Amino acid sequence: TEVLFPLPLGGFANRYLVKLFPFNILALSNFIIARPMPTPTNNPSVSVVVAARNEAGNIKNIFERIPKMGSKTELIFVEGHSKDNTYQTLQDEISLHPFTPSLLFQQPGIGKADAIRLGFEKASGDILMILDADLTVPPEDLPRFYDAIVSGKGEFINGVRLVYPMEKEAMQTLNFIGNKLFSMAFSWMLGQPIKDTLCGTKVMWRKDYEQIAANRSYFGDFDPFGDFDLIFGAAKLNRKIVDLPIRYRERVYGTTNISRWKHGILLFRMVAFAARRIKFV
Repeated sequence: TEVLFPLPLGGFANRYLVKLFPFNILALSNFIIARPMPTPTNNPSVSVVVAARNEAGNIKNIFERIPKMGSKTELIFVEGHSKDNTYQTLQDEISLHPFTPSLLFQQPGIGKADAIRLGFEKASGDILMILDADLTVPPEDLPRFYDAIVSGKGEFINGVRLVYPMEKEAMQTLNFIGNKLFSMAFSWMLGQPIKDTLCGTKVMWRKDYEQIAANRSYFGDFDPFGDFDLIFGAAKLNRKIVDLPIRYRERVYGTTNISRWKHGILLFRMVAFAARRIKFV
């Protein structure tokens, strides 16, 4: 009996090596997912979810600057245990804008992901949008996201902060490097370009989000911001993810709620966990 190599490497090669360079250029199988072009939906309604913690100084601007989109644009605010008067300011502004459909909730848990999930659960719009309360992404950009998803250019529209020049203090150097590393990892894992994974502005159909939420445990439920959770979920559903550049502004009120090292370690853990569920399957 002659044995070329005495170890069963077939499964290892097909699951892991074929996903890595240079072995991937030797792969014998390619898959293409082809679907009919989506029919543009007629004037769908929109829910804009805003997670607000210690953002009292930005609330008035949100109401003044939010554009009207679709047949109805509702604002859903989820306040997250603020140390300033964010909740009271939200109540005051809602009463001052009776013709702007608005809902206000206090989140029972902690973290942005928990707040966004509560907002999405309460939303009634056909399209779900996330707007950061710090207004580093201008609300005036939201109609571009609306047009992109309604026209069928994409089924999950992801904001990108790393294309246009930023204002001087908009993003610290370490954050910029981290975003670049995550974008490279995601582009490799998902097999399509993802230029900015952590931009807060993301837009999707409510029916797609409901499927993502139902399968959240597949990727591990420990994303502190919810960005990875949504991108991985959209990729798992084979939704077309489209990057849309925005101009990233400097925060004008308050301080960031992000803990760079603590949250960075959590996000790297989630990337490693998800790689086994998406790439190495």
